[in-house]
Amino acid sequence: MKEKIVNKWHVLTGGFFSYMFDAMDITLLAVALPVIMKDMNMTMAEGGLLGTATLLGVGISSIVVGWYSDNYGRRKALIWSLVLFGILTAAISLSPNWITILILRFLAGLGLGGVWGIIAAYIAETWPAKQRGRAAAFVLSSFPAGAGISAFLASVIIPLYGWRGLFLAGAGSLVAALYIYLFVPESEVWKKQREERLQKGEPVNVSISEIFSPELIRITFFATLAASFALVAYWGSTTWIPTFLVQERGLDMQTMSIFFLILNIGMFVGYNLFGYLADIIGRKKAIILSFLGTTVTLPIYVMSESTIALLWLGPVYAFFISFAGLFGSYFGELYPTRVRTLGAGFCFNVGRGLSAFSPFVLGFVSAKYGLTVGIGICALFFLAAAITMLFLPNTNHKTN
Repeated sequence: MKEKIVNKWHVLTGGFFSYMFDAMDITLLAVALPVIMKDMNMTMAEGGLLGTATLLGVGISSIVVGWYSDNYGRRKALIWSLVLFGILTAAISLSPNWITILILRFLAGLGLGGVWGIIAAYIAETWPAKQRGRAAAFVLSSFPAGAGISAFLASVIIPLYGWRGLFLAGAGSLVAALYIYLFVPESEVWKKQREERLQKGEPVNVSISEIFSPELIRITFFATLAASFALVAYWGSTTWIPTFLVQERGLDMQTMSIFFLILNIGMFVGYNLFGYLADIIGRKKAIILSFLGTTVTLPIYVMSESTIALLWLGPVYAFFISFAGLFGSYFGELYPTRVRTLGAGFCFNVGRGLSAFSPFVLGFVSAKYGLTVGIGICALFFLAAAITMLFLPNTNHKTN
């Protein structure tokens, strides 16, 4: 019993730092993009395509890494994901041109996409149902923590060493990989389920087709659709908010980085408070509430012209961006142990993959109508996500 308690805290700690570096590696591009575009003389569309390449890699990896995790273990899959994206993100510092960055972002995305699904499965399999919402929300609140760290590092490193020096920080994920290797055991629930199937003579290896079985296809379809709408909105806005603050609101790079850091502090608080709320009112209701909050606050934020208003409205808007943490517990409960990483990871990360074209398309829209309009459109996708959630079941805090 004592070992079980210790293990769940190691999962919590290892998961937090793993997803923190995942977030940091993704958002390094967003905070460095204004400088990279200027340095390499990129168009808005070319800049957006760098974000698109990352998310395409993420979408593909959700299937590959999810399949590997359900067949060969959560621990191995998480370690390899961390090593892969850490090395490839650091390699961007040596990129001679735009096309090299594009290729490296896509390849790094192949590692980045696996982390969320593995952590969602780990939490579902190591934490009791009554604490699972807040545990998942806390672990996944490391995303705004990682994004905030990337903004802080940008404000310190870019003025001194340029954007290339900033990307070397991506190798920090190797520290998280070492922690997982030393302290985080394989999921006992996963091992037990595998052994039981062996004893019964049932197929052990997982097939991707299982999440499209008659019992699960409706869940897979609507969960993927909800995640897609939400992530189109999130990545479309997040990729361009730093550039919006610099180009349309006149902030310098250092001030923009501070604003982006404060925005992510609001998101961190929102993740954790919504996690507690989800354990009280249910995952589904909490997710819908977060979507409605972003639908209202995002347009108000981007239409504000006052620097002081932007400083305070940023964290208010970001407070409601808690859906990724809530999805962590909710999607984990939608699927049985056998296909949990594959199912949860597929829905969330295929959503990220489908959202890949959002930064690219918004780059075109913003070039014609301005970033205020481009980012404001994302609110409609948050609303669509809220509506789609109505077609999914309440999980009642179950896992099997």
